[in-house]
Amino acid sequence: MTDTAFRPFDTLLDRDTALRRLQEATAGADDGELFLERRHSEALVFDDGRVKTASFDAAQGFGLRAVRGEVSGYAHSSDISEAALTRAVDTARLAVGDGGGTMAAPPPRTNRHLYTDADPIAGASFPVKLETLREIDAFARDLDPRVVQVTATLAASHQQVVILRPCGTEVSDSRPMTRLNVSVIVEQDGRRESGTAGGGGRLGLDGLIDPADWQAKTREALRVALVNLRAEPAPAGVMDVVLGPGWPGILLHEAIGHGLEGDFNRKGSSAFAGLMGQRIAAPGVTVLDDGTMPDRRGSITVDDEGTPSARNVLIEDGILVGFMQDRQNARLMGVDPTGNGRRESYAHAPMPRMTNTYMLGGDADPADIVADLKDGIYAVGFGGGQVDITNGKFVFSCTEAYRVKDGKVGAPVKGATLIGDGATALQHIRALGNDMALDPGMGNCGKAGQWVPVGVGQPTVMIGGLTIGGSAAG
Repeated sequence: MTDTAFRPFDTLLDRDTALRRLQEATAGADDGELFLERRHSEALVFDDGRVKTASFDAAQGFGLRAVRGEVSGYAHSSDISEAALTRAVDTARLAVGDGGGTMAAPPPRTNRHLYTDADPIAGASFPVKLETLREIDAFARDLDPRVVQVTATLAASHQQVVILRPCGTEVSDSRPMTRLNVSVIVEQDGRRESGTAGGGGRLGLDGLIDPADWQAKTREALRVALVNLRAEPAPAGVMDVVLGPGWPGILLHEAIGHGLEGDFNRKGSSAFAGLMGQRIAAPGVTVLDDGTMPDRRGSITVDDEGTPSARNVLIEDGILVGFMQDRQNARLMGVDPTGNGRRESYAHAPMPRMTNTYMLGGDADPADIVADLKDGIYAVGFGGGQVDITNGKFVFSCTEAYRVKDGKVGAPVKGATLIGDGATALQHIRALGNDMALDPGMGNCGKAGQWVPVGVGQPTVMIGGLTIGGSAAG
């Protein structure tokens, strides 16, 4: 483990040689870059009173890309050396063919800095981290005698990247990430239920190992578990739904956000393709993707092509006004990049991806929104889900939800799933609360086999006519 800055052209590669190889790979191309990365990560899992996992991983490497039209040639290696880079040139050039491209201008520069440079892994000693997890376990069990199992996970990583372009411009970014997660299982009268809470961001570990922070997370995990302990079977049928603020924005992210990524719209495979400038959501609905929020899990000072992140408006007052773009798709669609070119690691080519995607709040009191729900579900927590990006159809499971009749919140329900499609759900939004909130910092997004950290958010929202999957009669 090292807390030193990643300077590959000082220690691993001669910069002038690397630039020549990059220029060879991209001669006659429209775009391309050399992406160099060093990353290390640590994860501690304390499960049922003992250490279950203690892992440390370190990796470094480069990715070389050449882009011509719609084709990308990409080669990568964990060996950052002139020999490996020379071998990669031939592979990357397969996309260029006979050339004829015009090299795109480099991204604009930025002096903005959204998070600390410090390595979060070095922010606390191993004994301190382990003792924190032990204290979480003991604290949860002391809170309620029904607690039978506690799992606490503390994770930190540090990614450092350097991006070199054929014109010689160079961009670097140092990206910390931390997260604490607590899961609790309770048992009563032979019935077991679980609850989970957690969060983090591009921060040091100081806040997460502070008792005030982990005690709040532990109490929340226990609260959710106890709610589920008295939950009744969820109803089934078509009914109105109120979604709580914050993490329920994961439905917005999956069912709508992916459909607003540039590549799916350029190829015509998104449900929103060809609808730019048209109404796709109810009046008052405004959706943004914002990578510029300090310390947030989904934020990036620059994307993985070197473009500064931005606050991008996607839907404004119900009208589709923008897509999320990397450099290749932006060029092919005749628009500017939006700072959304992201990749999982040096072993992956960039593509349009979300950062922090959220819906702005309205002016309604959240309590009034729930009071207006005549017969439906109030969902405040979500687990996993499935989405078909081509049509926006989704199925999401609720981890915390309540039956509502005549505006009165009743018993919690178990086994509820929300079924619908993003395009229709946007049109059927009936109310927006004034309580917009971001999630606590726990989102990961998958696309084409790549995973990147993201953020979500929304206010309390009422959506009319969603299908509820459950085991009880509506």
